[in-house]
Amino acid sequence: MKKPLVLLLSCFTFATFATSCSSDNSSAGENASADTEAVEQDAAASADNPEPEDASLSKISLPAGFKIEYYARNVENARSMALSPSGILFVGTRSNDKVFAIIDENKDGKAEEVVEVAAGLNSPNGVAVHNGDLYVAEISRVLKYPNIEQTYRNKPKYEVVNDKFPTDAHHGWKYIAFGPDNKLYVPVGAPCNICENTDKPIYASIARMNADGSGLEVYAHGVRNTVGFTWHPQTKNLYFTDNGRDMLGDNTPPDELNRATQKGQHFGYPYCHAGEISDPEFGKKRNCNDFVKPVQKLGAHVASLGLKFYTGNMFPAEYKNRIIIAEHGSWNRSEKSGYRLMQVTLDGNGNATSYEPFAEGWLEGQDDWGRPVDVLVMPDGALLVSDDKNNAIYRISYSK
Repeated sequence: MKKPLVLLLSCFTFATFATSCSSDNSSAGENASADTEAVEQDAAASADNPEPEDASLSKISLPAGFKIEYYARNVENARSMALSPSGILFVGTRSNDKVFAIIDENKDGKAEEVVEVAAGLNSPNGVAVHNGDLYVAEISRVLKYPNIEQTYRNKPKYEVVNDKFPTDAHHGWKYIAFGPDNKLYVPVGAPCNICENTDKPIYASIARMNADGSGLEVYAHGVRNTVGFTWHPQTKNLYFTDNGRDMLGDNTPPDELNRATQKGQHFGYPYCHAGEISDPEFGKKRNCNDFVKPVQKLGAHVASLGLKFYTGNMFPAEYKNRIIIAEHGSWNRSEKSGYRLMQVTLDGNGNATSYEPFAEGWLEGQDDWGRPVDVLVMPDGALLVSDDKNNAIYRISYSK
């Protein structure tokens, strides 16, 4: 069984307004003398027993029966993921300008090839595959690469689907996905840490549009910065993570896991955080009871990003329809938090009953060597995880 979450004890008071950020931002050995013979023996032993390629993954703690391996390496700044019908994994980037295709031709769970599909793009974080076409979200526009499975090796040309999104770089990178209604959902983050943009309702929202770019409308309001959302397998309700505001101390406010059940709901930003914390600057304008409360409060400043319901058949039965969330990790909190995968269990009404670790170990003390970004359930039931710091895609599998 996994160990329980450790509560962080250090906390700056609200009055000090200590700097702490949850935004999805990118952020010695001991010498000893030895004689020549000993050095030669050590060298020979190292040659006979080289460090395994996956040695770093031995640091990752998982529940019993689970295993983590590299699916692909050298995927620079690997971020959002989308799978084509034939099994090509498309990967977007944020600090890079590229989109990649990851090829596992023999379907053995280890990719043989990383192909550069496109370059020269403006933070192409979001990727989605729909009706054979690859959709890519830059900061201010959404592109389409037609017939991508046939063209991805040939530097395909794109079509502009919609270029009417704001150009703000602050929270401008996007996660995109097609919903059960066949509309493309595109978030627009707040262009600030905390601000009110009543004259521009597209900010701090999740919007949606038709596949051809027409019919753009705001679906959910008051969403500061979501970089991950998905739909419940049965109810088709939209579940999404939201990164809490900064500058209120180490432990305030929590990130959020939210559920949208219909168009037009408001989730609080910038007036209310985590369903109950009135904002010191804008909170007097609205009551927290005016807004939809989170399904689950997540860790403060953990930068919760991609999430998926586990719908595969490889994991034990109790994992069916649990939510797996990638927590990218805090970037200037006094004690780092996140850098892990968490799992949320829901009851029959879609409400959270538990929030606990699933995979940990990318953070060692205050040193992080990896930052999970997105998760994706493969057809065989394995779980893929992208990491934009370790430039990798991991594969988590289970066997009895």
